[in-house]
Amino acid sequence: MLLGSIEAGGTKFVCAVGNEDFRTIDKTVFPTTTPEETLQKTVAYFKKFNSLNALAISSFGPIEIRRNSPKYGFITNTPKKGWANTDFLGTLKKQFDIPMFWTTDVNGSAYGEYVIASLFNEMLDSLVYYTIGTGVGAGVIIDGKFVGTRGHTEMGHVYLRRHPDDLSFKGICPYHGDCLEGLVSGPTFEARTGKKGQDVPLTDHVWDIMAYYVAQAAIQTTLELRPNRIIFGGGVVSEPFLQKVREQFAKLLNGYVEVGPLNDYIKMPMAKHNGSATIGDFALALREYNK
Repeated sequence: MLLGSIEAGGTKFVCAVGNEDFRTIDKTVFPTTTPEETLQKTVAYFKKFNSLNALAISSFGPIEIRRNSPKYGFITNTPKKGWANTDFLGTLKKQFDIPMFWTTDVNGSAYGEYVIASLFNEMLDSLVYYTIGTGVGAGVIIDGKFVGTRGHTEMGHVYLRRHPDDLSFKGICPYHGDCLEGLVSGPTFEARTGKKGQDVPLTDHVWDIMAYYVAQAAIQTTLELRPNRIIFGGGVVSEPFLQKVREQFAKLLNGYVEVGPLNDYIKMPMAKHNGSATIGDFALALREYNK
């Protein structure tokens, strides 16, 4: 059996083919340009595999996930230039007559981590997966199901208490200014310091400010959902940064509820190289095939 995965990011697309053991057989990566060019490359890649059985797509958003909506399968009002109101799923369905699953990039990653945990005999009833990169988003799984029926979660756009050393920074979200994404996504480094994130040493105070905000997001998630685990992935996240987040989390939560050891509760992804979504997509494609 061959299963397909599309991890559609605002910067790049990762297309892969794997088997029912969720092992990658083949993979390609190309930049996200225009919808026409990018989707044409996507179709051309999967056309090489004549016996593809099912496909799952984890896309940047916002997207329409309600199956009864005329816009189901569309990328909707995204700030990504040129991609608003793109019929992503419909374009692929015109080319491939196979079962397809459509969800957000963070949902795909969350499902990947859920599956990986089960493969290691660690049955998590619930988890939340945040990605912090060009944007910020989160996927939530409870008892194997995604949270969100009217639409998918948009946890990257919650509001936070401002750090006292960061009051003059307006934030970069085009919709909300200083929401979580507007304060901690990768481009905020350049907005604050004039440097890319990889060029800002971890000793710089900006990382403490970022950790303060990310810890607040983890506290909101903890108190609202009480998940077994919160996972942080994406280009901004590293283990040393997460240690700063854990320290801020402990201070801000102040022992109000019990979450267990923080090294087990707030973690990096188990999948290497931010590959959680590909594994999640394989599993979701198989689930769709078996319906």
